[in-house]
Amino acid sequence: MKKIKICGLTRPEDIEAVNEAKPDYIGFLFAENKRRTVNRQQAAELKRLLSDDITAVGVFLNQSVDFIVSLVQEGIIDMIQLHGDEDAAYILSLREKTNAPVMKAVRARNSETILLADSLPVDYILIDAYQKGSYGGTGMTFDYSIIPQLSKPYFIAGGLNPDNLSASLAIPAFGLDLSSGAETDGVKDKKKIIQIVKTVRGESICQREDSEYTAVSISPKH
Repeated sequence: MKKIKICGLTRPEDIEAVNEAKPDYIGFLFAENKRRTVNRQQAAELKRLLSDDITAVGVFLNQSVDFIVSLVQEGIIDMIQLHGDEDAAYILSLREKTNAPVMKAVRARNSETILLADSLPVDYILIDAYQKGSYGGTGMTFDYSIIPQLSKPYFIAGGLNPDNLSASLAIPAFGLDLSSGAETDGVKDKKKIIQIVKTVRGESICQREDSEYTAVSISPKH
């Protein structure tokens, strides 16, 4: 069964919603000057309210390795998601300082771009829609047929919402990542979050038997 990540949580009410719905992962956005950005103190307060069986992912955009590591060490995040221009050297530097799992986001411009991300020293790939001049979070979907066979488990992001999950459920992704699709008028919507989780968990088979992909069995908590 696919994993579910609800990203961009900012309020105690958002934590209350996910604690009830029980997605596998939630995301705190630390990238600067974004609508859903939280600071260290806000994230720490939200993490204290978060159920222990939900993994907290920190989302970063070309930020200091030491800043990221400090958030892991303080128990504010359990997993790291890189959304910028972080290269292999950056990732190796990060991994020398923390054992937290690392996910690298890639904008799905073409199959070759996705394969390059798959070659990086990370645990997961997140495949988002490509839009020139944007690092992601556009709310746009993309053509899933360009996703090549990958060696790492991958998440699908980009424009997912309760009404269009069927296409993403049909591909061999490890997980789905939603943010604006779990909102109403720019605010996380408890009913939508619960609906999303029920829809994904209602998938009848963990992975289709005719799929060439076998999901890696990885517990959300590391």
